[in-house]
Amino acid sequence: MSLKFSNSPLGRFRKVALAEGISFILLLMAMPFKHLYDMPQGVKIVGWIHGFLFILYMIMLLNVKLSNKWTVTKSLIAFLASLIPFGTFVLDRSLRKEEQRQVVV
Repeated sequence: MSLKFSNSPLGRFRKVALAEGISFILLLMAMPFKHLYDMPQGVKIVGWIHGFLFILYMIMLLNVKLSNKWTVTKSLIAFLASLIPFGTFVLDRSLRKEEQRQVVV
């Protein structure tokens, strides 16, 4: 996974998508602590961060859909990737290729 991002709408979306994916994984890791060890603080903190990043992800998804003229199908795939653990990391592979094509052109 390349961590080079352009300052285009797609590059900014990639950054947010990866941060959202990391926060999702951290939230899933915090859940057992909440329920098994009665430690809800982690879920509360990571949950707020993840919620903010998820909203930002949706805003950035709309931005990149409009600026890059993505189809509804492609946008739906990006939306669904945010709901699946590690989905945004898998999505990043195709986003990175698309971003590299934009830089070359």
